[in-house]
Amino acid sequence: MSARAQKWTLAAVLLALAAVYAAWFAQDRHWLASQLVFTLPPLLLAVGVLLGRGKAPFWAGVLALFWFSHGVMSAWSHPETAHWAWAEMLLALAVIGVSSAPGLRKRFGPKG
Repeated sequence: MSARAQKWTLAAVLLALAAVYAAWFAQDRHWLASQLVFTLPPLLLAVGVLLGRGKAPFWAGVLALFWFSHGVMSAWSHPETAHWAWAEMLLALAVIGVSSAPGLRKRFGPKG
């Protein structure tokens, strides 16, 4: 995957994660707080990735570990919203994979 394709893929996955959070917490009693905590970080990271900020993919990968953990805990403790939690887990895994791909390719790719 080219650097350009990786950038756009990561931004798209982050925007999809933000959309999941926005829909999941749309009727939340503490709507503003939930949007600031859950929806805003992936939106800001997507903007950072698209603007070419060097650390944005790294921080997306780091935060995705927390998002994945949140999804596991939510799916386990709230079966009524497990579909949102599974979407969160899958998108978090996609963020981890896409943001880690260049480093993995460099580490385990052909030596030259």
